[in-house]
Amino acid sequence: QLQLVESGGALVQPGGSLRLSCAASGFTLDGYAIGWFRQAPGKEREGVSCIWRSDGNKYYVDSVNGRFTISRDNAKNTVYLDMNILKPEDTGVYYCAAAEKDLVGFGPYEYDYWGQGTQVTVSS
Repeated sequence: QLQLVESGGALVQPGGSLRLSCAASGFTLDGYAIGWFRQAPGKEREGVSCIWRSDGNKYYVDSVNGRFTISRDNAKNTVYLDMNILKPEDTGVYYCAAAEKDLVGFGPYEYDYWGQGTQVTVSS
């Protein structure tokens, strides 16, 4: 059974940092493009970052570029999202997703498997 499990969400003050993890079971993540998405209350799910399978290229939405970093640890079958200089507008449920197709973007329809999400709250 293919499964993605996110962890690392927490309540953090503005300016703080968090590391989110996306661990896979039932398949190896290095065979997939991986994306991180978030959904704030009352808003649509939006893509935050993605990493391609073929060349490891990384992409970020403008609002997080320079603050967030996506990375893979193939030995641990885990993808990370390091988030720095967090802002209240970063609050939401964060999801990781895996795509069988490579060269994906930030469209949720491009991804085939999803985790259950982890809550990130940025507030003082």
